[in-house]
Amino acid sequence: MHNQAVNTNESVFKSFKRIWPYFENYRGRLFFALFLVLVQVVTNVLEPFVFGLIITEISSNVLDMINGTGTGLNYSYIYTVLIIYFVRGLLNQVSVFGANYFMTEAVQNMTFDLRKEITRKMNRLPVSYFDRHQFGNILNRITNDVDTISNAFQVTLVQAFNAILQLFFVVLMMLWIQWQFALVMLVVIPLSGYIAKFVIGYSQPYFKQQADVLGRMNGFVQENLSGFSEIKLYGRENYSNEEFRVITDRLNEVGFKASFISGLIRPLITFVAHAAYVVIALFGGLLTLAGRMTIGNLQAFTQYVWQINQPMQMLSQLSGLIQSASSSISRVFELLDEEDEIQTYSETLEEPLIGEVSFDNVSFSYVPEQPLIQDFDVDVASGETIAIVGPTGAGKTTMINLLMRFYDVDQGKITIDGKDIRNLSRQQYRTQFGMVLQDTWLFQGSIKENMRFGNLNATDEEIVEAAEVANVDHFIRTLPGGYDMEINQESSNISQGQKQLLTIARALLSDPKILILDEATSSVDTRLEALIQKAMDRLMEGRTSFVIAHRLSTIQDADRILVMKDGQIIEQGNHEELIEKGGFYNRLYQSQFEN
Repeated sequence: MHNQAVNTNESVFKSFKRIWPYFENYRGRLFFALFLVLVQVVTNVLEPFVFGLIITEISSNVLDMINGTGTGLNYSYIYTVLIIYFVRGLLNQVSVFGANYFMTEAVQNMTFDLRKEITRKMNRLPVSYFDRHQFGNILNRITNDVDTISNAFQVTLVQAFNAILQLFFVVLMMLWIQWQFALVMLVVIPLSGYIAKFVIGYSQPYFKQQADVLGRMNGFVQENLSGFSEIKLYGRENYSNEEFRVITDRLNEVGFKASFISGLIRPLITFVAHAAYVVIALFGGLLTLAGRMTIGNLQAFTQYVWQINQPMQMLSQLSGLIQSASSSISRVFELLDEEDEIQTYSETLEEPLIGEVSFDNVSFSYVPEQPLIQDFDVDVASGETIAIVGPTGAGKTTMINLLMRFYDVDQGKITIDGKDIRNLSRQQYRTQFGMVLQDTWLFQGSIKENMRFGNLNATDEEIVEAAEVANVDHFIRTLPGGYDMEINQESSNISQGQKQLLTIARALLSDPKILILDEATSSVDTRLEALIQKAMDRLMEGRTSFVIAHRLSTIQDADRILVMKDGQIIEQGNHEELIEKGGFYNRLYQSQFEN
């Protein structure tokens, strides 16, 4: 366990070392804030000593008057010390305000840069990363973990530096006043530090587990809220509650251990401080009675005992926050350390693609020991409409993922106009594509802004023209605000079919050379289905199109239909040819219309 404690403390140090580069641009404000903390600590440490001067002088004057040798209180001296005391207090308060102000600026700017870096990283990650990780867990790293880091630095940098400086200067003052007593504190401080280090070594692994379980819980909640209707429909409330109970039980277990163990630091350190206080009060009183120590210095010395106890307690209170921040830093950098999507390329597109697509002996699997697509061959002419059909798991979506370079092939190659797509810039290559998916995506903003997402340079006239072609202009004009109407965050203030028409209009604005359509008319009424199909037909005119078909009635006019099963093309041809063959496609088609 000792080795675990050492490794834990090293991991905390490494975590904070990794975050330091994000402070580089703001180190001027950071160091000035720390300088003001120094001023704050010095003025704090001087308080008992300055106040002790007044007590000592008043005590001396009173004793002189009792002995008949004094004429009264030395008001000029007392007033001078009081002015010094007031100036010290003023400097203390100004430094407290300034330290908080400049530290807040540095930390908030650091957090802003960290979030920007995470956002840039998210855009560089491959699609496979998001397939492997729970969405809620990723979201937790971007929001909660970054907030934890920000809050920790906002509090710990100032307070931890304050505590360390206060310990240093208090020990100096104690050595100056009575070095023999100061040796007692030189034993207390390392003993308290060892206690804190030992306890942190036990609690840190639980803080890491707590952060991980919290991310898992957020992912669970996000998924269950998005699927709330299905949970109610299938009566899975008890199952969902039980799964949530298991997660929260685990969170309760590790959270209790993390908080309880780290919470032991404060009472243990306080016990050590009380023991030191008893020793100093007893022997200090004897020295004062013997005339070897002034009463003001005894008062100052006993206050310094508590001034040592306060920073030790402060560091113990901060230990939980520091450990949580260390765990959050580790989780954030796990994301930032992920490998970027490969961006190397040897060719650039000097002109728009024609749209000739070829899959040449392609093999691919998501998991090495589970082959999905093997020796896949197909050639698609420019302007051809290819429908892809087959049972679930046949490889239809995988084929599109490979074409879009969301994943790269394991063997073989995919070429566009004779160019191996692995030699092209992903970003430039993907600008040649337009996608209309079954799961429509619109963001919170106006209808006009959502449509312009397909072409940021599109004019208002071009937006209206695309809407007219997509059969959605009339619907938009009936809405309050028309093209300026705000779509809410869940896109629930317009219907599914209307969302589909908007995505078609958006794709039209991008003027793609190759289209990928995940046919999505099954969830709309007959009238809207006809409108959507008509809009999709207009969208496909003159463009190479790949249509993942779920309802075979919508692809009867496709130039060619690829029938896939187990990652292979088992049949291909147009609708009439495949029906005449009486094979798998015919059975699939008849099963949809047998009623």
